[in-house]
Amino acid sequence: MAEKLTTYDPAEDLTTDEAVATFMAEALHTNDVGYIAHALGVVARARGMAQIASQTGLSREQLYRSFSENGNPTLKTTLAVMRALGIELTATLPAGA
Repeated sequence: MAEKLTTYDPAEDLTTDEAVATFMAEALHTNDVGYIAHALGVVARARGMAQIASQTGLSREQLYRSFSENGNPTLKTTLAVMRALGIELTATLPAGA
């Protein structure tokens, strides 16, 4: 008997600030720019893309496009979305440095 698989949307599990922080920290640790942008888009969807669009002054379409799998958001857009989500970008030295 074949297994029936369903599509998993991580946005459905990002219901707390702690879950968002963990999700974004893990994305940042990959150092994969495309994955980080995609992860930020997932968080924006979890919090409501219309609300993020309103807070940033960007259109929903622009946000979806920028944070899609093939998107390439500018730093300005990325920081605006992070600010709207209450996420801070910080710099630390790597462990052992």
